Amino acid sequence: MSLQPKGPGRHGIPTLSLEYPMSLGTFEKYVDAQKAVDTLSDKEFPVENCLIVGTDLKQLERVTARLTWGRVALGGALSGLWLGLFVGLIISLFAGGTNPMSLLIYTCLYGVVFGLVWSLVGYAFTRGARDFSSVSQVVATKYEVFVEHKFAQQGRSILAEAGIVTTPVQRWSAPHSTETYSAPSTSSVPPSPSNPASNPSKHPGDPQA
Repeated sequence: MSLQPKGPGRHGIPTLSLEYPMSLGTFEKYVDAQKAVDTLSDKEFPVENCLIVGTDLKQLERVTARLTWGRVALGGALSGLWLGLFVGLIISLFAGGTNPMSLLIYTCLYGVVFGLVWSLVGYAFTRGARDFSSVSQVVATKYEVFVEHKFAQQGRSILAEAGIVTTPVQRWSAPHSTETYSAPSTSSVPPSPSNPASNPSKHPGDPQA
């Protein structure tokens, strides 16, 4: 069993997978899962056999501002300015006999024009379908610490001594039943008047009716 497909990792670098993993605990925050692994490390536990997995992923998108033609133009111009400044500095290192300041000014102007046009054209293609800016991030709602099966019991013992609650081990138990069963008949021959031994209500020596 492997939590993730094993990739062709380089020698000495572990891959993001475990063979026969077992859970040591489930935590609501990453810092709690990190604390659990740190506790194991302090006890000289082989933490290179541990894996922290974020589960139940959800995407958060925070709306930052309303987009207008003015905001789009200003953002594009500033982006182009930084791009032009960067390109101008690179060119000035290899261009001999040219005034560096003049070169930076021209590259910045070209960058502003390019960024302005690019942003306005891109905003025009949206046709007002997304008139806001935002930032997004994918986060996990739960974090589970896994370890190789051969170190699971040792890890649980260390976390239990440190007061960190771990996931209980699931054990299989037979289902309980409220039904009662009677003992099976010891004879498969049906009772008959000609066979007294097979009739449980009559015994030899009893008076005939």
